[in-house]
Amino acid sequence: MTTDLTRSTAAELADLLTRREVSAREVTQAHLDRTRAVDGPVHAYLHVDEEGALAAAADIDARRAGGEELHALAGVPIAVKDVVVTKGLPTTAGSRILQGWVPPYDATLVTRLRAAGMPILGKTNMDEFAMGSSTEHSAYGPTRNPWDLGRIPGGSGGGSAAAIASFQAPLAIGTDTGGSIRQPAAVTGTVGTKPTYGGVSRYGLIAMASSLDQAGPCTRTVLDAALLHEVIGGHDVMDSTSLTAPVPAVVAAARRAEVTGLRIGIVRELTGEGFQPGVQARFEEAVAHLVDAGAEVVEVSCPSFTSALAAYYLVMPSEVSSNLAKFDAMRYGLRVWPEGVADASAEQVMAATRDAGFGDEVKRRIILGTYALSSGYYDAYYGSAQKVRTLIARDFAAAFEVADVLVSPTSPTTAFAFGEKMSDPLSMYMQDIATIPANLAGVPGMSVPSGLADEDGLPVGFQILAPAMADERLYAVGAALEARLTAAWGGPLLARAQDLTAQSIAPTEALS
Repeated sequence: MTTDLTRSTAAELADLLTRREVSAREVTQAHLDRTRAVDGPVHAYLHVDEEGALAAAADIDARRAGGEELHALAGVPIAVKDVVVTKGLPTTAGSRILQGWVPPYDATLVTRLRAAGMPILGKTNMDEFAMGSSTEHSAYGPTRNPWDLGRIPGGSGGGSAAAIASFQAPLAIGTDTGGSIRQPAAVTGTVGTKPTYGGVSRYGLIAMASSLDQAGPCTRTVLDAALLHEVIGGHDVMDSTSLTAPVPAVVAAARRAEVTGLRIGIVRELTGEGFQPGVQARFEEAVAHLVDAGAEVVEVSCPSFTSALAAYYLVMPSEVSSNLAKFDAMRYGLRVWPEGVADASAEQVMAATRDAGFGDEVKRRIILGTYALSSGYYDAYYGSAQKVRTLIARDFAAAFEVADVLVSPTSPTTAFAFGEKMSDPLSMYMQDIATIPANLAGVPGMSVPSGLADEDGLPVGFQILAPAMADERLYAVGAALEARLTAAWGGPLLARAQDLTAQSIAPTEALS
């Protein structure tokens, strides 16, 4: 039996559980113990549900002992990003304005996790309302990168990625609006998948930008991501944007890991200038590995991708402005009475509440979006951005005529130090330059670890993009690359990270 259950992959845990070599309660308790030991400095979680997770695990053990046929992942615990509503568990979206809110219902994907028998360990930290690339914008303090506690774990889903990278959970749920699953995966040496838009239900996700948001898996291996994708994917009548097509054969593709004859398109606009030398070097090495595995390489040009960042930062804030209007202090969440006002109007209470409840980045995007949607500016800004979005979709379509998948570095840099980009929002936004096009077009994307940068010894991510509803291609390419790189490294990349229990750094030191 595996001696350290927290170091096992989800697939390995599933096998152990199925063979009854270990109980679901033992697996869950091992991860809870790990969280108790290391999450102080990491701060991956906002809420840990020890009682609920152990109760769910005990139920699985009883059902398995009774001979019930269970899902393959039954008993494998999971962490859930705090933007996904969970019945009976606090859900704050990383914001003060929702502090203490306990939803009366589950998101569809959570319903599916529970139905599969997967104990929920807790809710992970995130940039407020998923707005950020570093998790520094959480109202409850930043999450730290397990590779270097003085650096960011990516964002907005840094908590989920850090929980995986620090072995506090074998699986986690993230959400990706402009790269918030893939970019944290890249800088923490983990795997992150953004499924095709509509491939996983958005019902029960606290919306940031409804036409861009997509939930997906955060894991340590490509196969684990495929197994989780299969659980949470599929049509949902509660979500009007949900696709009716069946979930692509992602598990079979991950197990097959075959790329012979596959055409790999290198996107000219997403490599080279502006990318850290170590990031570019690991990307080129990864491409070489795929060629050795039998893939063919072609170069493609997607000219509109150079305008994707600008278009995104008009489309996304416009939808943010609309979606966050409901946080008005009238129905739920925080309510702040304006100081010095004896008989305040609803508008005054609303203004005081939103001022106190929203952080600077959320306010910045609300203001930008409201301006872009205002009379006289709609066509010039929001309308023009939507036209660019159409051009991006056309560029993807043309590229996929000559390539089966597209590839690039996931993020232009490795994890940066805390505070390094907080005073320069544009510099922070640039971290998503390679991931944003996929969200604007609705195509699926994945980040897999491709090694460590020479300059700082920190993880680098390799991004794979596929046509809509061809998610299985991500898993085939990702698994093939993962197998070759793991063999070259002599084991998983995360094995090279210093164990947090051996680090003496304190949280305050990490931020100094």
